[in-house]
Amino acid sequence: MRATETPCAACFPASVQLQLRVWRGSKETMRPKKTILCVDDNEQALAVRKFLLETRGYRVVTAASAHDAIEVFRNGGIDLVLGDLIMPQMDGNEMVQRMKEITPEVPMMLLSGTVKAFDRACHADAFLPKGACSPVELLERIRVMIARKRGPKKVMVRPPFEGAYEAAYAGGTQPAVAS
Repeated sequence: MRATETPCAACFPASVQLQLRVWRGSKETMRPKKTILCVDDNEQALAVRKFLLETRGYRVVTAASAHDAIEVFRNGGIDLVLGDLIMPQMDGNEMVQRMKEITPEVPMMLLSGTVKAFDRACHADAFLPKGACSPVELLERIRVMIARKRGPKKVMVRPPFEGAYEAAYAGGTQPAVAS
């Protein structure tokens, strides 16, 4: 390759291609990462969930207790809360109730190893039994709940075509149309 030639972007690894797009002033914009607050007293389960969500592009903040989670939540910037129902000191349902008093529009999902605990998860927006749903189902539920929080996509309303055509040729000659 000569010094004056521009290298093909496909010749570079993906990380370099991204830097090239930014450098070339591309108009592509990345969506901001959504922040999920994960709460669980089981450190291993918390680490697995954090890894799963981060590899899917989410920013994850973790808390090992409901009290810590409420303090993190008060600071703002949380798009979804994913918590365990059964925790010491304060259960997930009470945690969700207190968080809803702070910011009610943030979606909150509780998980539990016991399906019978569903009755206790009355304040959460969703309940999923641990082990009964796959990681794909969990990710899909999270995606849908974050989309609902965002609201419907804005739709552009275009003017009808007929009026635009008539207004363009109102005062002058009509274009010739082949018959």
